[in-house]
Order: sequence, then C-alpha cells, then structure tokens
Amino acid sequence: MKIAIIGAGAAGCFCAIELKRRLPYAIVDIYEAGNKPLAKVAITGGGRCNLTNSFESIDNLKEAYPRGDKLMRKVFSAFDNRDTWEWFENEGVKLVLQDDHCVFPASQDAMQIVNLFLTRMRQLGVNILTRHKVDSVKSLMDEYDATVVTIGGYHPKTVIPGGTVIPGRTGDLFEGLDLEIVPPVPSLFTFNLPSSPVRDLMGTVVEDVTVSLAGTRFKASGPLLITHWGMSGPAVLKLSSYAARYLAEVRYDSTLLVNWCGGVDLDSVRSTLQRNAVKNPLKLIINSHPEYIPSRLWTYLVTKSKIREDARWAEIGPKGLNRLAETLSNDTYHIKGQSRFKEEFVTCGGVSLTNINNKTLECVKHPGLYFAGEVLDVDAITGGFNLQAAWSTGFLAAVSIAKRT
Repeated sequence: MKIAIIGAGAAGCFCAIELKRRLPYAIVDIYEAGNKPLAKVAITGGGRCNLTNSFESIDNLKEAYPRGDKLMRKVFSAFDNRDTWEWFENEGVKLVLQDDHCVFPASQDAMQIVNLFLTRMRQLGVNILTRHKVDSVKSLMDEYDATVVTIGGYHPKTVIPGGTVIPGRTGDLFEGLDLEIVPPVPSLFTFNLPSSPVRDLMGTVVEDVTVSLAGTRFKASGPLLITHWGMSGPAVLKLSSYAARYLAEVRYDSTLLVNWCGGVDLDSVRSTLQRNAVKNPLKLIINSHPEYIPSRLWTYLVTKSKIREDARWAEIGPKGLNRLAETLSNDTYHIKGQSRFKEEFVTCGGVSLTNINNKTLECVKHPGLYFAGEVLDVDAITGGFNLQAAWSTGFLAAVSIAKRT
C-alpha cells in the first residue's frame, strides 16, 4: 500500500509515525517543499516547543479554537491533550506543566522533539522527500471504482495533505476536486500602532489587561507586551485570532480598546482612584501608581489624561479623575497593519470542514483523501492549542486509514 503525505510538519510527521506502526509494510512518502522537515516545530514556543496545553483554563473549546471547535471535540475523543502527554513521555520526553497551563519538554528545547520525530521516522522507514513541492492533487477512478489521488505521475492509494495554508495556494492545490475552500487569512499576529507614542515604552509588560476592538464583540484578556512597532503578548495574539477574519475585511485598520485594569469597569476604576485621592492628597499622582501598572506606563497614562506630572491627588479634581479613569479602563489606539508572529504563524481558512467526515477526516467526495493539520479550516489561539490540533488530527487520520485498509 502506498501513502503520500503532503507536508513534513507536525501533523504530517506524527501521522506518518502512527501509520507505520499500524501498517508496517505500507510505503509512506512525505513530500516537503522546504529544505527541512519540521522547520516550524523547531522554532515554535520561542524554540522551546509548546507541545500542548492542560486546557484547565478553557471552559469551552470555542475559547481555544475560534474556528473548528466542533470538529476538535470529535477529534479529541480519539486523541486529546492527555494522550499527547502520555505519548511523548512514552517516547522518553519528560514534560513540564507551567503555571499558564502550557506544556513544554523539560529540556526546553524544541530540537529534542524534532530529533525524536526524525529518529522514529528513520527507524520505521518513512521516506521524507524535501524540496518536493506538490503543485496539484487530482482524483481518478481505478478498476475498483475507488478514488486514486494523483501527485504528478505518482498514484498512491491514500493521500494526507497537511501543513501551513498559504493564501492563494490551497485552492490551486485542490483545483478540480470540487472542494469548498475557505480563503485563508493570517491569524495570531501583533498589532502595528504606527502613530502612537506608546511605542516608546517598548519592553513594558502588563500582566492582566483586557483588549477589544471598537464596534465589535471581539475581546481577549491576558498579559500585554508593548513593542517598538505596537502591541503584542498573549492578550493581543488571542484577540487577533478571534477577530482574524474581521481584521482582514477591514484591512487591519481598526481601533483597539485597552483596559489596563484587567477588565474592571469604569465606575470601579473611578471609585478606586477617588479613594486613593482621599487617602493620599499630598502625594504626586505619578508616584502612586497601582502595583499592576509599571511606573513608566503609569506616567504615560497620566500624561495622556492631560494631568500635569507635578500634580498631587488633592489637585486632580472631578474632571481629571474622570479622564484618568477613562484612560485606564478604555484607552484607545489606532491599529494600522499587522505584524506576523513568526514563532506561531497560523492561518485561519483552508479546506472547509463540510468536505470531510468528522469521524475519520476522510474527504466525503474523494475516498482515500484525508486531511490533517493546518490545511483544515481549524486554528487556535496561542498556548499549544495549534500543535495539539496537529497531533490529534494526524493521529485520527492514521487510525482511520489503518482501519479502512
């Protein structure tokens, strides 16, 4: 039996290993356009490889998977984050769970994962063909009235496309198969704030903020990092994921709202400031910042609220107090463009989930064609959720193929 896998990424390589363990006599070829397999895995998580997540902070899968949560619920019944933990530890990789619920190898080295996969694939006899770009996948019918998917002149019985969805490429790859393709757009990116002086505070981190987009329901919370180009950090990355399609539609030109107080409402912020003014009337405002707001940022926010740097709390007055409360709870910035978050680059879009059997990941119209990984219209927020989708879909595709054989 011949099986072709398109893309030597996380899903493709994981699928190949599981396939060969179930079908040791199958010929499994991986076609990779790039120079190296698992190139993205090698840099994910800042080179530490955020393998998965405990999911303890997730009440609903929709929070982690803005697109594809229903499919992931089905897929997780076959292979979930607990299975992932067990799989890697059985392979000799000791894992650690961080306070933020992210799971990493104890070595904190993504190359341990890359080398593990390369070693297992070599031992099992998986053929990895780098610099082999697949331009199209076509479907024919053989003498058994079954689908034969053709890659160039090669006719494997089973094909598993995976890998990163590249805008403009996905539709071309499956042209002629009559599949519904959701146009891919970037997800997980940082925000450019080209006209904002807040960029002078680059390197500043606030551990608990809430960010949203004006005029929408998109909202996210978590740490925020100010950069030399704008804003990044988990809160911004989550918001970019939730609002990926909306931001693409408005051409990344929108208004960002920042609540520097972790989502505390305007009235509560105003009351806190009022109590502080009564308690410390002679203190300089810029010298008595909340502990969760770094001093440089506090000075910036006070100045932005049109309050003198030498003003004391007794001098702030009702209008000054209202302006500061508004800035702290509803600060505004103009987004103009997005920057790729290279370590976690993900797209939303790809092969529509209407094309597949969600119990097997097999194409409904073309038996023998399976989908796994980012080629599917499934994507997640940062925190190990995208790699978990890769392991889970790769595993289910392998199991389904083995059962079908």
